[in-house]
Amino acid sequence: MAGRYFDEWTVGDRIAHDIRRTVTETDNLLFTTLSHNPQPLHLDADYAAGTEFGRIVVNGTFTFALTVGLSVGDTTLGTLVANLGYDKVTMPKPVFIGDTLRVETEVMELRRSNSRRPDAGIVTFRHITLNQRGETVCQCLRTAMLKVKPS
Repeated sequence: MAGRYFDEWTVGDRIAHDIRRTVTETDNLLFTTLSHNPQPLHLDADYAAGTEFGRIVVNGTFTFALTVGLSVGDTTLGTLVANLGYDKVTMPKPVFIGDTLRVETEVMELRRSNSRRPDAGIVTFRHITLNQRGETVCQCLRTAMLKVKPS
């Protein structure tokens, strides 16, 4: 198990996740078509060439999903009860095919579960995704319910 239990986190903890991912044309094409997104900016090279970007822009929801996915191994793998929500998702820069993305995480808030779950706590993570040039391409808050460490 790679993730941490609720009581192993401290506000301010930071992780620079080791796993990186170069985005491929196949990633973008499959994700965009599987999610039934007909936006030509993601699918049509001729159309995209005529935009301010000059080329296909990777589907932002793929970038967001990859952001969370790249963080899971070090944060919640094996300790997650449930993801409770995602907030303040922003995409300050576009992602292009061939960009290599990495994620950094910071713990923003910790609290015990207010429900009838003495075995769980709530962690709010801030995930920041950067491209190979160090530009932020996605950021979000993820609120997750995690198990407490067994006694």
